[in-house]
Amino acid sequence: MQETRPYLPWQLVNDFMIDVFKAYGVPEADARICADVLLESDRRGIESHGCNRFKPIYLDRIKNGTLLPVTHCEIIKETPTTVVMDAHNGMGMVAAHQMMEKLIEKAKVYGMAGGTIFNSTHYGIAGYWTTMAEKAGMIGISGTNARPSVAPTFGVEPMMGTNPLTFTMPTDEDFPFNFDCATSTIQNGKIEYYERENKPTPAGLVVTREGDTMTDSGAILKEMRKGNCALLPLGGMGEETGGYKGYGFTTIVEILSAALAGGPHTKALSGKNDDGSNKLYRLGHFFFVINPEFFMGLDTFRQTSGDILRALRDSEKAPGEERIYTAGEKEYLAWMERKDKGVPVGETIQQEFIALRDECGLDYVFPFEKNHP
Repeated sequence: MQETRPYLPWQLVNDFMIDVFKAYGVPEADARICADVLLESDRRGIESHGCNRFKPIYLDRIKNGTLLPVTHCEIIKETPTTVVMDAHNGMGMVAAHQMMEKLIEKAKVYGMAGGTIFNSTHYGIAGYWTTMAEKAGMIGISGTNARPSVAPTFGVEPMMGTNPLTFTMPTDEDFPFNFDCATSTIQNGKIEYYERENKPTPAGLVVTREGDTMTDSGAILKEMRKGNCALLPLGGMGEETGGYKGYGFTTIVEILSAALAGGPHTKALSGKNDDGSNKLYRLGHFFFVINPEFFMGLDTFRQTSGDILRALRDSEKAPGEERIYTAGEKEYLAWMERKDKGVPVGETIQQEFIALRDECGLDYVFPFEKNHP
């Protein structure tokens, strides 16, 4: 589909988000991490977690007190191969960055390392953290719980988050194997994106308390905040299409995100008090790093994983299909398409950028502004 939205240069958006984060009280070094995580999502074509979420998920939460701009990471427990960290409700992306740096160094020495963070906040795309391991020649695994929005199989009440379970593995190709997705049929960010673009949410992804489906993206977001509808786990409703499998994976992520650090879970992550007022989210994340050098070596791992992926792509295509993809390939192709063009921004994001610039008193002129000199 032909892109009709204007593009903004990567460096311009990066600098702008850093300056806005700083204006909201985020230290510069932390702001650089956060901006890069958001832009990495757009670089991969995952617009549900990029610029689209800059204001509503981070800036608005700093304003309403459910996200603290200064992150004080406290190591609660540490061994040669494990770390438990309290993020004290600061920037989840900053805490996750510190965690992955620690685990990569441990895995270099001991072959494997794992860590968990509690009292945290939204940490961006999980694939950013697993890719940190891949860039170091290792396997990265991560997941996070989130505010309850997914119903269990045979249920209609939102009980768990979209809970991504993410793996990134080195290959001998130009891009790694990168499996980064929610354990629900759709994630909140995608519905937010549909609303911004005035598009409906496909039927069969959201269930109401009456067991019906919803497609009005704006109405879904409003009703979900009230607990009147829920996302479905991977596989959809019931057991016939495998919904119980997605439900199981969602539960695994919930347990690992909360139980390893003794943090809150399910309904306790709603971000709301009983009277409807805002409260801290206190999310949990988990991370594992595996060093292939402690097995049969990185070169062997890269070649074998590459051989597997090439075999899959070279297998017989379904009638009418021209290509088979492997996880991470479409994201790589999105970057090849966008790296010289920039970040595509729709009208809603354009308006938000202008409003944020004016609010923070920043000296930026965006190419999409009709009356700029």
